[in-house]
Amino acid sequence: MYQINFTVPIHVHFIGIGGISMSGLAEILIDAGFCVSGSDAKKSPLTQKLISMGAHINYPQMASNITDDIDLVVYTAAIAVDNPEYAAAVDKKIPMMTRASLLGQIMKNYKTPIAISGTHGKTTTTSMISEVLLAADADPTLSIGGILKSIDGNIRVGKSDYFVTEACEYTNSFLSFFPRISIILNIEADHMDFFKDLDDIRSSFRKFAQILPSDGYLIINSDIDAIEQITQDLSCKIITFGSSPNADYSYTDISYDAQGHASYTLLKHGKPCTSIQLGVVGEHNVQNSLSVLALMDLLQIDQQVVCDALATFAGTDRRFEQKGTVGGITILDDYAHHPTEIKATLTAAAHYPHKTLWCVFQPHTYTRTKAFLTDFAQALTLADKVILTDIYAAREKNTIGISSKDLLHELQCLGKECYYFSTFDEIENFLLKNCINGDLLITMGAGDVVKIGENLLGL
Repeated sequence: MYQINFTVPIHVHFIGIGGISMSGLAEILIDAGFCVSGSDAKKSPLTQKLISMGAHINYPQMASNITDDIDLVVYTAAIAVDNPEYAAAVDKKIPMMTRASLLGQIMKNYKTPIAISGTHGKTTTTSMISEVLLAADADPTLSIGGILKSIDGNIRVGKSDYFVTEACEYTNSFLSFFPRISIILNIEADHMDFFKDLDDIRSSFRKFAQILPSDGYLIINSDIDAIEQITQDLSCKIITFGSSPNADYSYTDISYDAQGHASYTLLKHGKPCTSIQLGVVGEHNVQNSLSVLALMDLLQIDQQVVCDALATFAGTDRRFEQKGTVGGITILDDYAHHPTEIKATLTAAAHYPHKTLWCVFQPHTYTRTKAFLTDFAQALTLADKVILTDIYAAREKNTIGISSKDLLHELQCLGKECYYFSTFDEIENFLLKNCINGDLLITMGAGDVVKIGENLLGL
C-alpha cells in the first residue's frame, strides 16, 4: 500500500470531499501543508470551508478533474469502480487509497490515538470525549462524524499527542486503523448489505480489538453478548463498563430532570464513587458516558473537569437536537435509523414534556428496511403517532421490492396510528393541521427528513 511521508507534503485529491469524514481528513492535510483538491456533487458549508482554507474543489465529479499533478487519490467505500474520477485515476496509474487507510496512516502520527466504535452511539460518545478533553485543555486533534457546536464543525487540529476519531465497522473500515485505545460501545446487526450476519459483524469487531498493541487498552461494554468471544486472548489490557455492577464502571439510581436529562451514581468496581449529571437524555447515553469516564481515568484527567464537561455537553447536531418551537409544538430531530436507536430515542422522549409524541420516520436504505422491518415497527410503537416518508435510498437501488408501505402495514397490524405520504409537502401540511399546542414532534432518520421540521419552523 502507498505510504504517505507526512514530512513531504504532496497533492492529494479527494473523490467526494464534501462528506463529513472526507472533509475532516482534507482539513488535517491542509493544516499539514498538503495541496488538496477534490470534487463533490454540489456545494455545501463543508466544501466552502475547505475552499476558504485553500482547497480546489470541482462540481460535479468528472474524469477531467483527475489531473497529472495529483500524487494520491482518496475515495470512500461509496465510490464505485465506474465512477469517472476513479476510472481516470486507475487509467493514469495514480496511487489510490481509501478514506479509512488515510485515517489509519494519520493516526500513526500520534502517541495516543483513540478510536470509538460500536453499532450505535459513536458520534455522541466521540463528542463527549472531545468536550472533556477540550475542557481539560488537552489540545486534542478530533475527527467527529457530526457537527460539534463547540468547535463549529467536525474536525479540530490540535498540537498534543491525543487523536480522537470514530471507527466505523461498515466495509471493515476500522480494520485500517492503528489505535492505542479503543472503545467498543455495543455490537448489533446492521449494514446487512455488506455483512453476512451478526456473527460476521462480531468477527469484524474481534479483528478490530486484535489490532491493539500489548501496551494498549480496550474499553468495552460488558453487556455485549458472549463478550469473551471478542476479548479472549487479547494482548492488550481490558476495561469494562455496563449495567452490571460486576463491570469496572457501572451505574445505579438513574433519575431524569424535567427535560429528560439523566443523572446517576457512578459505581467503580461495584462501589459508589460520585454523582454524574448529564446534559443529554436517555439511558443509552448513561452507557456512553461510562465509557468516557473509564477513558478519562485512564488518561488521568481530573474527575471534576470530567463531571463538569459531561453536565454541560448538550449533544451534537441531529442527536435528540431541539430545533425549535412553533405554535406550542416542540420539534426535535434525531439521526436514529436502526431499531435499537429508535427505541432508545423514543424511550428518552417519554421523559420529555409533551402531550402527544409524533414521530416522522424516514427509513434509511432498502436493505436495512427489509432486514429489520418487524423490528422497526416494534420500535416505532413507542411513539403515539407515526408518519412515514419514502425510503431514503442513499447508496442503493431498490432491487428487492421494499417500500415504506410495507412498514406502514406492519405498524397498522400492531394497532398503531400511522400514516404514509410520498412527499414532504404532504407531511408538513398534515402536521400543520393535526399537531397541537403541547405536542412533541421528532423527525427521525439518517437522510434529509430533518428538512420537514426546519420547514415548519421557517429555518
